[in-house]
Amino acid sequence: MSSGTRRLTVAQALVRFLAQQHSERDGQRTRLIAGCWGIFGHGNVAGIGQALLETPELPYVQGRNEQAMVHAAVGYARQRDRLSTYACTTSIGPGATNLVTGAALATINHLPVLLLPGDVFATRPADPVLQQLELPHARDVSVNDALRPVSRYFDRIWRPEALIPSALEAMRVLADPVQTGAVTLALPQDVQAEAYDWPEEFFAERTWRVPRPPADPESLDEAAERIRAARRPLIIAGGGVHHSGAEQRLQEFVSDTGIPVSETQAGRGSLRFDDPRALGSIGHTGTSASDDLARRADLVIGIGTRYSDFTTASRTLFANPAVRFVNVNIAPGDAHKQAATPVVGDARAVLAGLAERLAGHRVDEEYVREYRDAAATWSAVVDRVTRAADGGGRPGQAEVIGVLDEVLADEDVVVNAAGSLPEDLNKLWRAKQPHQYHVEYGFSCMGYEIPAAIGARLADPEREVFALVGDGTYLMLPTELVTAVQEGIKINLVLVQNHGYASIGGLSEKVGAERFGTAYRFRDEGGRFTGDPLPVDLVANVGSLGVDVLRADTVDELRESLRASRESARPTAVYVETDLAKAQLPPEAWWDVPVAEVSALESTRAARQNYEEHVREQRHHL
Repeated sequence: MSSGTRRLTVAQALVRFLAQQHSERDGQRTRLIAGCWGIFGHGNVAGIGQALLETPELPYVQGRNEQAMVHAAVGYARQRDRLSTYACTTSIGPGATNLVTGAALATINHLPVLLLPGDVFATRPADPVLQQLELPHARDVSVNDALRPVSRYFDRIWRPEALIPSALEAMRVLADPVQTGAVTLALPQDVQAEAYDWPEEFFAERTWRVPRPPADPESLDEAAERIRAARRPLIIAGGGVHHSGAEQRLQEFVSDTGIPVSETQAGRGSLRFDDPRALGSIGHTGTSASDDLARRADLVIGIGTRYSDFTTASRTLFANPAVRFVNVNIAPGDAHKQAATPVVGDARAVLAGLAERLAGHRVDEEYVREYRDAAATWSAVVDRVTRAADGGGRPGQAEVIGVLDEVLADEDVVVNAAGSLPEDLNKLWRAKQPHQYHVEYGFSCMGYEIPAAIGARLADPEREVFALVGDGTYLMLPTELVTAVQEGIKINLVLVQNHGYASIGGLSEKVGAERFGTAYRFRDEGGRFTGDPLPVDLVANVGSLGVDVLRADTVDELRESLRASRESARPTAVYVETDLAKAQLPPEAWWDVPVAEVSALESTRAARQNYEEHVREQRHHL
């Protein structure tokens, strides 16, 4: 029976509705929408802005860049295992289109975020309005339609009564472990401020249960049969292990069966680094232990992985002609990749089902000795490259990672996304806890690190969070440092100065492009960027945003600065210039970046010849 109505604007109704939404998994209930990030303009200030003012139940966080707001919400959602996220409100026009990059990142990584961009007038009292896109053939299209392909759900609320079914569907998608990603509700300016008589039931507390669907028995039986028959099985643990909270179940499963585990970027920390079955990362930025075993594996068991080109070394890694795949994934599309035996279901539930069917089964001890020896060999490599011989010298990037590993506690979090750091972190970081390694590599978005670190800290205020950024990434999106200062959100920024785009510079050299346009330097007489370094003072820049800054010129100073930063109660940055002469470890596997087929440059012709040799090794698994 209806309990009456409440007269509110569309914006007021939406904000009150969001404040009452919860998610629940395994009996643990939490707010689905923890709060709302926002930047106000004429397209949302009188609607969502006014509604937030009178609804403190939905906390508001002031952003500085719309893309960064989405990154902060996504960082929060990842740290909360996708059970909670933030909404992001923007004006129309550039404020709305700035959401697109963050939305793409969220959707590619299957991480929930709610986007509430302002939109053009539904009633068209003046046409066009400020910042309106005019398409002669489609007057109902606005710039917000750019969000359609990067959203898992998109709707434009042309009328107040349309909000009820759309808001409910938006929550369903956000809480769905298969469909989740960016969800967009575009809100016309006039509709936001329009009043309507809403049924009271719309504002009742609502809980969205996040299920753990088990796989069907036949799929489990077939997968178990394949595992029993395999002589050299290898597990690839992806982000789905973390999303499911299946880390302990995975550890028990491999302890019983002896099957070794490699990890994707999203799956790092699925096993503690010193677990006897842990081989570290796999693929183009993988360890020699993982990649060598992958080349000879006769069965690859993917758990919660999308099989990106970095994981498969652009389909050159799994070289055994007899290799087959078993894929455990809650998303059917991912479960069927590599022509696998698909096991569609929640990772934790599936591992429990497989454990029952494989009771007493264990791989040969000769195979165990082989992969443990390989892991020990790689561990020695990590020790060699991350431990500085001279504490008074300038650190290389690997040594920066080594000092971080020394200073950080097990529960601390490392955030990164782009540049040369993800490659080194993936190979060298010794993950000690499931939520410690937070590297976004589905979209590998420069600028993710600082806002995502803020999100991670909001998700778990008891953890110290370290954002690792190069100078290229920092210059793209430092703005949310101001929010960290304003809100008293303690994060640690490690700013690595290497005077340009170091990662792409290295790739440019490999593909015969001679590092063109990748250094932050003045032009020389020939127009190339090979002159003196630019006189950009990043220390002064960071400090001007209200952040405490510590400068480290040596390995020993870096260690002390990181310790001081960790103990500080304020947002703190540690600036360190790396020794570029200390080269990165070479990749253990290939990555397909096409090289120009014809060129006047000898460097490009040589790179093309090398490229063609690798292309011949690519294969489809059927």
